[in-house]
Order: sequence, then C-alpha cells, then structure tokens
Amino acid sequence: MIQTIEELEELEERLSKERGETQKEINVCVGTTCLAIGADEIKKNLKECLAKKAAGHSCKVRQVGCNGLCAQGPLVMVNSTSGQDPEVIYQRVKPEDAERLSAVIAGEAKPETVKDLACETNIPFFTMQKKVVLENAGYINPDSLEDYIAHKGYNALFYALSRLSPEEVIEQVKASGLSGRGGGGYPTGLKWESVAKTISDKKYVICNGDEGDPGAFMDRAVMESDPHRVLEGMALCGYAVGADAGYIYVRAEYPVAVERLKRAIREAERNGLLGSKIAGTQFSFMAEVRLGGGAFVCGEATALIGSIEGNRGNPRQKPPHLSDRGLWAQPTVLNNVETFASVPPIMRNGGEWYAGFGTEGSKGTKVFALSGQVKQTGLVEVPMGITLRELIYDIGGGVENDRAFKAVQTGGPSGGCIPESLLDTPIAYETLKSIGSIMGSGGVIVMDETSSMVEVAKFFLEFCMTESCGKCVPCRVGTAQMYLLIDKFAKNKATEEDLTLLEELCETIKETSLCGLGQTAPNPVLSTLRYFRNEYLAGIKKEAK
Repeated sequence: MIQTIEELEELEERLSKERGETQKEINVCVGTTCLAIGADEIKKNLKECLAKKAAGHSCKVRQVGCNGLCAQGPLVMVNSTSGQDPEVIYQRVKPEDAERLSAVIAGEAKPETVKDLACETNIPFFTMQKKVVLENAGYINPDSLEDYIAHKGYNALFYALSRLSPEEVIEQVKASGLSGRGGGGYPTGLKWESVAKTISDKKYVICNGDEGDPGAFMDRAVMESDPHRVLEGMALCGYAVGADAGYIYVRAEYPVAVERLKRAIREAERNGLLGSKIAGTQFSFMAEVRLGGGAFVCGEATALIGSIEGNRGNPRQKPPHLSDRGLWAQPTVLNNVETFASVPPIMRNGGEWYAGFGTEGSKGTKVFALSGQVKQTGLVEVPMGITLRELIYDIGGGVENDRAFKAVQTGGPSGGCIPESLLDTPIAYETLKSIGSIMGSGGVIVMDETSSMVEVAKFFLEFCMTESCGKCVPCRVGTAQMYLLIDKFAKNKATEEDLTLLEELCETIKETSLCGLGQTAPNPVLSTLRYFRNEYLAGIKKEAK
C-alpha cells in the first residue's frame, strides 16, 4: 500500500533505476489493430528468439499500447533505456520475422537484413505531433501499474491530495483552458466548479467511453494504452468536486479496453491508489466499469446516465442540468476519456503550461483518428490551431494513391464535409463551426475525387436515422424523410421541389430535435449542399428542370 507522495516518488525512482538495467526494450504494440494481425504471436516469437542469443539477456520484450501509426502495424519499437541510441521502429512485422529481427536487435546481424521492415521516424507523422494525452502510449505496458508509476503515474493525484485544496485543483483546470473533448467543447473547469458548488451528500463522476462515431478510435486507444491515466484523471475530478464514486461507461464492442480498465482498477485498489482514504487522507474514490449495448445515442449525457441506471438510453430535456440532477438524481460530472486523460499532465505541469498550446479560443492539444483515403491512417495528437491541410498532407502523407483530394469530414456523423478550398482553416472549435462542421470527438475522414458527396451524406444520415432513439418526432420521423429525399438525389430521381423540401427539413430537424443526435444529424447534408451543390443538382431528373 502506498500511503504518501514520498513513498510514491521513492517507488518511481526505484522502478526507473531497475528499468535502466535493461539495455534495450523491445516494445510490441498490442492495441486492437495490431492484436488483430498477429501482435501476440510476434511478441512470443521475439521472446523465444532473443532468449537463445548471447546478448538476449540485456533485451526485454514488452507489450505496449498504440503509438499511432496504425496503417503500418504490427509495430515493434526498439528503445535504448540509456537514451543514447535513437528509437527504431519496425513496421508490418510478421511472426516469421522474429528470427532475423532478433538477430539485429542482439547485434548479431546488420540492420540491412531487416531494411524492408524499417520505418522512418524522422517524418512529419511523428515530428509534428505534441503528445500530452498520448505521452505514454507506445512506451508503457497498459497492464502494468509499475510501468505507469515509473512514468510519474498517480503523482498528480498524490500531489493534489497532499498539497492542494479542491478549489485549487479546479483553478488549475480553469487556467488550462481545457474544454470537453467529447465534442461539446464546454469549459471543463466551469463544469467541475458547478458540481463542486452544489450541496449534496452524494456526487458522481462519469467517464464517457461510448465512442460510436464511424471512423473514430481515439478513446479506445487511450483506454487500451493508458488505463491508469483515465482513472487518475477521474480521481482528481472526484477530489475537486467532492465525489467518491465514478463510472466508466464503455461500449461492449471494446473488449480489450474493458479488460485493461478492470485490471487497472483492481491493481490501483490493491495498492491504495483508489479506494478508501487515498494517500492517507480522508478522500476516498471507487471506480467501476459499466458496459454499453452499442446505442450511439448513449453518447449523449442524459441517455448515458439512463443506461447506467438500468433504463432505456433515452435523452431527457434540460434543465435540470447534470450539475444539479445527474446520476440517480445526484450532482454529476460527465466528461469523455480524452478530457480526463488530459488532467494529470495539467496538474503536474500547471494550467498555464497547457494553455500555452493551441489558439485563443481552443487551448491545448487534440487527439484525432485520421482515416479514410489518406496514406498514413492512425492516431495523432496535435496542438489546436494546426490546419486541415497540415493534418492531411504533412502528417497524413496526402491522399492515397495520389488521387485528387475532394473533401474531409470532421466530427463524426454529426459533422460536416469540408472542401479543398477550406483546407487552410485552423482546427479549432470556433473555426470549424464557422465553416459548417464541428470538432466532435476527433474523427477525421478523408475522401478523394472518386467519392460521391450525395452518397457520403446519405451514409451518415442513414447512420443517424438508424441510431435515433425515437423519443422525439423531429428526429424519428424527420431523419427518415430526409433519407428518402436524399436517396432520390442519389438515384437521379429528385425534383426541384425535393431540393427545397430537403433544405427546409434540415433546418426544422436541427432546430426542434430533443438532443444533440437530432440537432446535428442534418450537418453532413447541409455542408454538402453548401459546398457540393452541383452534385445534388445533377441528381434532379432532366424532365423536371
């Protein structure tokens, strides 16, 4: 049991020293993507091959989380613990590559023998990133509490408990300018302050890990790669607002994340980092994982709470807000995975440090899932304010097969499709909103010249229509009618009247739906109508013109 910050720091120092006794760390990515294509077998084979070699005793094969370059997986990263030798990354490794790879790692063969596996590390994909949330991803074993502690894990929590008041913790979060990374963008410090000021015998903290956007995998990667980071952020929130219980709501389709979170909770409780009287103080905090059934609407705060309570995941009207009446009618803080994972480094380095990244209106960094028709798909973390062009062409390497760029969709099914003429737009909450899109949780889907924007809008609209809970008429009926209309454009059977009706219906649904799902469902249609109107006009029957 770790009782004081001094004990934690001593353990951190000892673990770091022990780590230095190993000359090389061979880190095998065990994120979902790499696991699906043989990472476990690669790890096993590397251990067996290195054990047979003379220099094998100085090498340690470890499993680590996702380092972001998903397009090139499975990945094996070789690090010198002394820091004297540069990091080497091997890409698209197969289990049968273990023998020749281990020979190079042990110094028995020349690097040229694995030239086909070598991945260049001095490329914009890596050099243009600023990792705050993902600082441990690819470097620690997600199943190891000791690994997390060796990288200053739980240091921020123990520091806050021993030296800061709850009000001072909130002030640091406010100073950072951190806003909700789930898409809403509401200032995190203000949300926490509202719950802290509400008088109640019981309060709750909820982490929203119900990531349902097509093409999005940011939260999944964070939960899989650094589960203790999420727990530490939740505990800091609990201390700041006066809550002693937290729930992590994770979609059941993320079994690896669920397993690692549950293991992290057990380990943290066993070592006194969660549970009763943490760090020898009167503060207690318990955490529990709750599984979602896959309903997209349960990403909405009130629907998510209804699901945790055992009810159907339907949204409800606000007010009352969660700060007054949340989980089981008690004051509740609800933030997403990335928001909570941002808090420990903010507490370690100070709010002003974090506010030094980003723009005036959008502080800090943002994690994006870059996917679609782009060369380097994967997970990236960049300062707010980077342009779409830099994200797609510099970090992402440009459009796949060197085709012409057509559009990029940000913000998931509720986001908008942005044309080439706006690629120099800085990525920030306010700028994306001004051009008809949203930040969302961080999904970025690139489309090339072969994409039909009517079909793209139809795809996202169908998703929203299917995922509607059906509680309010505008969303339940309106999205279905919109889908029928847009299908007519896709089949070249539309009329001029259909175009007018489609635009009117978009505005009506946007203004009258109960929750964010319905309110933002028309966004892909509105943005494609705005920037690719000619494709809709091409879908109007000739005789109707």
